[in-house]
Amino acid sequence: MSSQKQYPKVVVIGAGSLFFGRQSIWQMVHSPHLNQGTLALVDTDGERLKAMATLAEMAISANGVPLDLEASIDRTDVLKDADFVVLSFADRSVKFRGIDCEISAKYGVRMCSGDTIGPGGIFRAMREFPVILDCARDIEALCPDAWVINYINPTTVHGLGLRRYAPRLKSFALCDGLHMPHVKRRYALKAGIINDLDEYDDEIDTRFDLRIAGVNHFTWILKAEYDGRDVAPAIAESIHLEAEKERDSDHGAKLRYNNTITHSLYQIFGYIPTAAGHTKEYVRFWQGLNRSPEDVPPLSLWETDDRYRLHEAMWQQVDDFIAGRIPIQQYTAMFGPDHATDVIENMVGNLGKPFYINTYNQGAVTNMADDAFLELCCDIDMEGPRPRPVGAMPAGLHGMQRLVLDTHELTADAVAQCSHALLRRAMLTDPLLSSIADADAIIAELLRAERDTLPDCWFS
Repeated sequence: MSSQKQYPKVVVIGAGSLFFGRQSIWQMVHSPHLNQGTLALVDTDGERLKAMATLAEMAISANGVPLDLEASIDRTDVLKDADFVVLSFADRSVKFRGIDCEISAKYGVRMCSGDTIGPGGIFRAMREFPVILDCARDIEALCPDAWVINYINPTTVHGLGLRRYAPRLKSFALCDGLHMPHVKRRYALKAGIINDLDEYDDEIDTRFDLRIAGVNHFTWILKAEYDGRDVAPAIAESIHLEAEKERDSDHGAKLRYNNTITHSLYQIFGYIPTAAGHTKEYVRFWQGLNRSPEDVPPLSLWETDDRYRLHEAMWQQVDDFIAGRIPIQQYTAMFGPDHATDVIENMVGNLGKPFYINTYNQGAVTNMADDAFLELCCDIDMEGPRPRPVGAMPAGLHGMQRLVLDTHELTADAVAQCSHALLRRAMLTDPLLSSIADADAIIAELLRAERDTLPDCWFS
């Protein structure tokens, strides 16, 4: 922001994102560092855009703040003078993730989420990254000094792709899984440092040295000490106790057996994974390739119909606010800040809070390249993220991190260059693929099934 400009303009491209749009409105309305600035909402779906803009207008009025609101189906109408541009869109994600998972499963590749690794992650990048690059070109033309925040999976592909193919822009990527300070509070509770989340305070935070690092959705606790005492075993034991209570039937695919899987990976590698709902998709152990009995069955597949029902319920809630069936005054109590807008508030207000950011390593993990694109605890202000020291990535995990990064980097290059050769190489580098013929068949079938949402260059 310029020295004359006191409050930021935040542009949200993909305002109809139900997992971000409503929370971003909440934060822009409630933060004293943001609520005298401008919120610009963009969505290509006019009806959804109108609903979110109406919700924002009602929240602004109910809270009596001078936040300016803009809305357009064309991002170029609102990008001028933006200080932050948040990318949070997807092209019919529920539908196509279902297609990705169903077709891949025919060839023995099982995905419970299908949006980050495996054929699902690769093809989601093929759908979204070209649009991200189109956005980048408009940002370069209309607000080249803005911070660009990618909030679209696969986070690493898109985040490193932006740095590689739009290098003049200031950018980083986010995922809400390690939202601070909540992640430290949760692990402090598991470690027995506190008995209730409300007990967590600044003094405990200072004494609790928690270091998490890795590729997004493949992050691990590399250090957990309280007053110099290793509390990782206590965290692992807490997870083990939860695992003993797990049952298969009551959880969706992303949640099923997560504590059991987390503890199993801890027993194997000696470190605790932090995102089991995704990490279990990054390793080959639960792909159903075993010939001996396993404690955990093969991964369940992404449930398309269940996600559609969830989205319908969330849109119904928006409609209920707009129609007055839920008083708009309850909006404050029902929602809260989001990771991206928390980070923006911290940058604008120079609040000095650390956040987990997906960015270049810059020496934080000592035995990985400086340009390895990792999720790291960072100090961040208007100059950008600065990763805090972590230490070395342990053997075993180190090799898998590198393989995943290679897959993501090849995917970004394949999409940016629209290269069939690089696409095939990315697919066959991916840790979930074990057959050349199956990889080729998956590519061919997904290209046919998703032709209407992929760039024409894939078919010329």
